[in-house]
Amino acid sequence: MVQLDGVTVVYDSSGTVALDNVDLNVDEGEFVFLVGPSGSGKTTLMKLLTGEVYAKSGKVVVNDFDMSGIKRGKLPKVRRTLGVVFQDYRLIENMNVFDNVAFAMRVVGARRREIKQRVDYVLELVGLEGRGNRLPSELSGGEQQRVAIARALVNNPRMIVADEPTGNLDPTLSLELMLLLEKINEMGTTVLVVTHEKELVNALTKRTITIKGGRVIGDGIGYYDYDI
Repeated sequence: MVQLDGVTVVYDSSGTVALDNVDLNVDEGEFVFLVGPSGSGKTTLMKLLTGEVYAKSGKVVVNDFDMSGIKRGKLPKVRRTLGVVFQDYRLIENMNVFDNVAFAMRVVGARRREIKQRVDYVLELVGLEGRGNRLPSELSGGEQQRVAIARALVNNPRMIVADEPTGNLDPTLSLELMLLLEKINEMGTTVLVVTHEKELVNALTKRTITIKGGRVIGDGIGYYDYDI
């Protein structure tokens, strides 16, 4: 669950107002697209959720954690409730698929047997069973992004946040990936996807939040034309 009440973010170094008095809610179990032009505030909003930036004013709640003035020592607990997927995959090139996914569990001290069971499960879930011993360089772009999704899922987060996850994929693979995220959402995980791909947004007919100039200008089903 995400709750933003009157949130303003200002970058002190430049004085840029990245978010301007934003009110926004994402409920448990929702699938939501976040769209908007470059520089609209999408990246800042994502960084706000992960604790990389702080609000100058307003209230920010992420998965029941009040992010307003949260101590840095508590941020790892917040981030364990989030699974983050990036456009550029961010896989560790000298680790095989299994170890790339298992890494997130090892960081939190999971037992070997638990890691084996959970990694095998999520690899099957994302359609990569039997590929655990392959290196990222031996996979297609679509398969690498599936590894990234498996890694985001492995610690059973309450919410998946995906930043332009289909940016490096062709339209067919992009749709397959979105359908996978939809499947994950149907299993109970909240999903927030930042994207600029109008066709994908309209194909899935999910709630779409549009921001421009640091303000929410649209919130409804399907793609909102922020250029008009």
